Amino acid sequence: MLMLAATSALAQDNVSNNQGDYYRCNELSVDAFGTGSLGEYTLQHLSGPRARQDVQFGVGAGINYFITRNIGIGADAYSENTTGAFIDSASASLILRLPLGQSGFAPYAFGGGGHQFDMAQLWFGQFGAGMEYRFTPHVGVFIDARAVLPNETEYYGVARVGLRFAF
Repeated sequence: MLMLAATSALAQDNVSNNQGDYYRCNELSVDAFGTGSLGEYTLQHLSGPRARQDVQFGVGAGINYFITRNIGIGADAYSENTTGAFIDSASASLILRLPLGQSGFAPYAFGGGGHQFDMAQLWFGQFGAGMEYRFTPHVGVFIDARAVLPNETEYYGVARVGLRFAF
């Protein structure tokens, strides 16, 4: 009975590919975003003045592919430091999203890992959550935040705000 319900849900997920649906299976999307990151000490002692003084801003790009309407994979890279490596950080994640009917809103959670190239060369794990809003089935905006857990240094947080173009 449970297996039949799961199979039915997956079948419905794969047929929800009509033009009126903001989020589809087999969807490829490209992201352009700005970043802001804060170190562990600032996150533990968060205040307005400290956050304004310590935040590092950057820009990045990403690509996502949703195998089903709700499950996808993504990769992104960004740069915050113009004096070192061109790409400061690159990562890949498993993404779980939950579109809210036909509202255009879809909260999502993700987790994965990557490599940091600037300041210190190291590997990291990450997890986070965000919200996307689609104006049309092909254009939207998103905001998310992640905790980054490096294998050799203190953790830090990264927030992203950007545009998403879905195909």
